Parts: sequence; structure tokens; C-alpha cells
Amino acid sequence: MTPADITLLTAAELHSAYRARTLSPREAAAAFLTRVSDVDASVNAFCWTDPAETLTQAAESERRYRAGLPLGSLDGVPVAVKDTLLTRGWPTLRGSKAINREQPWLRDSPAVGRLRDQGAVLIGKTTTPEFGWKAVTDSPLTGITRNPWNTALTPGGSSGGSAAAIASGMAPLALGTDGGGSIRVPASFCGVVGIKPTFGRVPQWPASPFGTLSHVGPMAWTVADTAALLRVISGPDPLDPWSCFLPALGDDAARGETLRGLRIALSVDLGYIDVDQEVADAVSSAANVLEALGAIVTRADPGFTDPIAGFEVLWCVGAARAMEPCGAQQREEMDPGLVEVAEIGSAVSALDYLRAADAQSALTDAMSRFFLKYDLLVTPTLPIVAFAAGQEVPDGWPRRRWMSWTPFTYPFNMAGIPAVTVPCGFNAVGLPIGLQFLAARHADWLVLSCGRAYQEAAALTQRRPPQARERVPAGREQDTAP
Repeated sequence: MTPADITLLTAAELHSAYRARTLSPREAAAAFLTRVSDVDASVNAFCWTDPAETLTQAAESERRYRAGLPLGSLDGVPVAVKDTLLTRGWPTLRGSKAINREQPWLRDSPAVGRLRDQGAVLIGKTTTPEFGWKAVTDSPLTGITRNPWNTALTPGGSSGGSAAAIASGMAPLALGTDGGGSIRVPASFCGVVGIKPTFGRVPQWPASPFGTLSHVGPMAWTVADTAALLRVISGPDPLDPWSCFLPALGDDAARGETLRGLRIALSVDLGYIDVDQEVADAVSSAANVLEALGAIVTRADPGFTDPIAGFEVLWCVGAARAMEPCGAQQREEMDPGLVEVAEIGSAVSALDYLRAADAQSALTDAMSRFFLKYDLLVTPTLPIVAFAAGQEVPDGWPRRRWMSWTPFTYPFNMAGIPAVTVPCGFNAVGLPIGLQFLAARHADWLVLSCGRAYQEAAALTQRRPPQARERVPAGREQDTAP
């Protein structure tokens, strides 16, 4: 098996190959590190790699397999980690020059610690906009991250590095965070899978400045791999008072079923969104697939009006809190857009903030009532496809901020419900389009199983972007010694 072949394997396929002794974790880690070396200069998905440490972890995994004692289904599988999540021994700079790199990095976030407990191999930290504040990925610290399908375009954000790494074959799995679409937006633009779990399923520490909007979640090439990673990182942690015991995702979660009899509401525009026609057509075609799988699909909107005013208040206050430790000199070197929204947030009154919190509660209640009638809601993930890299909104866009083109994502951060995005097609120039599955709080298994059933029926997983299809040049393989 060549290094290029290895980097096209899913996490499940890697695990099977390790168990069959047809591939070793060190060989896999070396292949993915070579892919990073060959491809990342054009994509800029990684802000930190430590090949020696990655290969050491892979060697430890290999010893466990030889002893017949792997720690789980992710033992030896490379995982990329968004650079907003603490990772012991590696700097977590959150895309900002304001954070001191030269300090001891002694702690893992809960999700990263659980990866270590399961023997996963950490391949590096992925890029993010400064403090994860926007839905594209560029920062004064790391520059512009690009979309593997067309490197002139953005991968989305703020987990853009993680999505780009998966799409270009540099990692089979990645962790992201999602405060207003930051997993689902880049997953949609890059043609991969990502889930924002039910709020509280995956613990966070330190707490996000964006409060209850923020979720930690997995990203992968397939729904099955996404579910496997979610199982590992789920569960309460004493460091996160919002984390809680939720219905477990068993080994058969996201198995993929016929969907027979499931009541699915299809909303192409939520009743108020202007959607690109190619996106609308792809989502409508996906609905036909769901019907063929046995679902009862009804066109129905959830009935709420655009909650952007409340979301912007909550988000801007979060940005202000994130920047509170930063002095005037540091702010001069920061993303001007972040500085601007933080200044807006600093001026929000306590009453205005509580009114926004009331709007969040009202939206949560509206979705709870909606899911008494329907099992799932299906929408586009985004109303548009990827646009030029290095800018917050598309050329000619009527509004300045990223929230104006992510209307299918941020409402469901406010509601705290599970939402998974799965590729559902491509536009005329070959850019991916995402399909979003949503369900009631705690029904993560339902969005995953439906997403997998759709993905297996639609059979889009064989179509890869240029970087993932390129073969690694001969002689460029990493040394597999730990």
C-alpha cells in the first residue's frame, strides 16, 4: 500500500488494517505526515506539527496492537486538533499574536485528553481565525487558510484548518469547535462531514467566552468516522459544569438505516433566506433520496423569524470577553474585524444581553415544539458555496459580517440542538454543497444515522479534491522511526 493510498483510508479502515496487521500505525502516521509536508504549503491547514512526537505516539500504538491490546477503535488513528483546544506539550495560540507561545503547556482540554486515553495519534494543531471569531479562516498569526477544492477560495471557519486537513487527505479525523456554524460551515465548503452535538454532550474546558453558543465536535470524511470520534469525546467532565450524562452513542450509532416512516421536515429557506439556486436544487434532490429511503418528507419551516439580532449581541459580548485581557498595543496587531465586534460587545448593556438570552430561550422552545411534530429538520447547511479566501464576506455582499451568510447555522447554536452536515452535491464549477440534518436535543444518534443513510445512498465519498488525489512523490516518505 503506497503512502497516497494510506491517506485515502477512513479511520475505520485504518483500524481494520491495524488489526489485520496489513498496516502499522507508524506507517500510517508517516504517510499522513508526508501528505502534510507535500500539500500544506498550498492549503495552510496546520499551524503546528511535531513529527517526532506524532511518530512516538504511533510507535506506542503499534506496540499495543502487537500485544493484542489496542485501547479502542481510534488507537493509532491520526487526529488533527483545532488550535483553540488545549493540547499538552504543544502551544494553543488561538490564531492570535496576543497569546504567549513561550509558556508551559501542561493541560489537555477534555476532548484531547480522551483522544490520548484511546490511543489516538495527534498529528498537529489546525488553523483558526483569531479566537475563532468568524466563519472564515485567516488570522494575523497564521495567514490565510485555503480550500482544497480551489485554493483561491476560503475553506470557511472557524474550524477551517480542520476541514481543509480532512478534505486534502492530511488527517482522517479532526476536532473543531462551533459557536455559530464553525464546524458545519467549513465542513460544507470543504465537502466533509461535521457535527455540532447537543450542547453539553462534549465537555469544554477552559470555558468558551462565547458561553452556551459554543460546542466541541468531530469532523471526518464519513458519518461513520464522525460518530466514532464523537463517542470517544462525549460524556461529562467535572471541569465543565454544563456537561452532562446524555443517552450514549452505542457502537451501532450511525449504522445507516432505511429511514422508513421517519417524519422529515424539509425547509430550503427557513421561510426567510435567499438561497443560491444550485444549492436549493441540490438539497431538493437530496430530499428525493431521503424519500426513496422510506422517509416521509414534508416541506415545512420551523416558524421562527431570523434571530440574528439576538445572536449578534451574544456573539459580540463573547468577543469582548475573549479580548478583555488584551491591551491597546496587542489590539493594534489583532484582526480589525475582531476588534470592531469586541468594541460593539463592550457597549452592550446588561438588559440588552438578557433580552438576547431571552431570544435564545424562545428559539430553544420553538424548536422543542417543532420536533414534537417532526423527527428531523433538513436544510441547506449554507445558502452559498465557497467564495474568495482572505475576506469575511463574498464580493458584492450587501452586509459586512459573516453572520449574514450563515443563516442556517447560528440559530441552532442558540437552540443547542444536534446538527450534522453531509455533502449532497456540487455546483457547476465543482464546489461542494452541504445538507444539514437537525433533531431534538439529545437525539445526536438520529442525525448521525440519517446522515449516514443518506451518505451511503448518495455515494459522493469517492469524489476528492485535487490535493487528496495527488500521489505523494517517491522518496518523500517520512522516516518511520519513533
